Amino acid sequence: MTDAILTLNAGSSSLKFALFAIEGASPLLALRGEIEEIDTAPRLTAKDATGSALVDQSWPESAGDFQSLFAKVIGWIEDHADNYRVVAVGHRVVHGGPDHVGPERVTPDLLTVLDSLTPLAPLHEPQNIAPIRAIAKLRPDLPQVVCFDTAFHHTMPVVARRLGLPREYEAAGVRRYGFHGLSYEYISRRLSETAPDLTRGRVIVAHLGNGASLCALHKNESIDTTMGFSALDGLMMGTRPGNLDPGVILHLLQQRGMAVAELEDLLYRRSGLRGVSGGIASDMRALLASTDIHAAEAVELFCYRIAREAGALVSSLGGLDGLIFTAGIGEHAPRVRELVCRRLAWLGVELDRDANARNAEKICTTASRVEVRVIATDEEAMIARHTLETI
Repeated sequence: MTDAILTLNAGSSSLKFALFAIEGASPLLALRGEIEEIDTAPRLTAKDATGSALVDQSWPESAGDFQSLFAKVIGWIEDHADNYRVVAVGHRVVHGGPDHVGPERVTPDLLTVLDSLTPLAPLHEPQNIAPIRAIAKLRPDLPQVVCFDTAFHHTMPVVARRLGLPREYEAAGVRRYGFHGLSYEYISRRLSETAPDLTRGRVIVAHLGNGASLCALHKNESIDTTMGFSALDGLMMGTRPGNLDPGVILHLLQQRGMAVAELEDLLYRRSGLRGVSGGIASDMRALLASTDIHAAEAVELFCYRIAREAGALVSSLGGLDGLIFTAGIGEHAPRVRELVCRRLAWLGVELDRDANARNAEKICTTASRVEVRVIATDEEAMIARHTLETI
């Protein structure tokens, strides 16, 4: 029987999991899966390391019931991992606050700290913590490690972290943190292996999925990013608006009489691609396939905002040597990459349309002044590596 690490990545609308065999210094993937659309139509899919499908099952009756869905996933893993002995579990935790800048082993004291950080990420942190408590109850002797999505951005300079508020709020933790750090850390490591010249330069990584953000890397360290205090900031996303004038919030509260719960629902679940498309979809695949003008307008705004925010990060970097697309949309939507690169042509970005259509790793022409690449991210592999190093 082979020792293995289980990774759990609980997001706002999905639960990703993977099993990694411990063989030598690096964990090796055995299987991975995901439950998508937790709130609407939960669907479990999983594949082995070769990409062969292991399961495709839906549980519409459990929509929104995270605890029930988590139990179903654990049950499925136990039934399909007979040859592996899980010796540790690694978790993605979205927020580490100002003090947690690396992976940590779970203790009762740390769980108390994680609970105290919930106000910083009220819709994400509880979902991240729930599997930790469930496993601690079922297997109290099983080591667990948390990997913080904010940790990678601790290298940002103070000027990039600070908000224009009185200092007492910053002292209380109200500042820009940045997210998707595990994805950006993985991409930075892959760049060291596949494009070492870029790691010495100025790079923007575009993590484009249901949640989306950009990160400015200088010498492979984060110096700025589009998400700030919360995962609502920056780019427009699947169901989130991104950058929003605070006056809009005041207007909705004062003039429309919105309750806080209504406002939260609007900002986290009814805006972004879903809202701008008139409710057609939050999924980029559905919008690109649609002939509805509102779907096209949602895609256009998504790409416009990416290019606009990229321009701001170019200012933070003082130039641009590389542009990396990653995550679900970034890796699999040539049309989105084309529209973004077209708007960034002023920087010297020149797309190779054939390479882009093939989702090739390098999708720019030889004449392009900016190297444009597509690199698949793997947050679970990053979690597994951190977990192995920590235990």
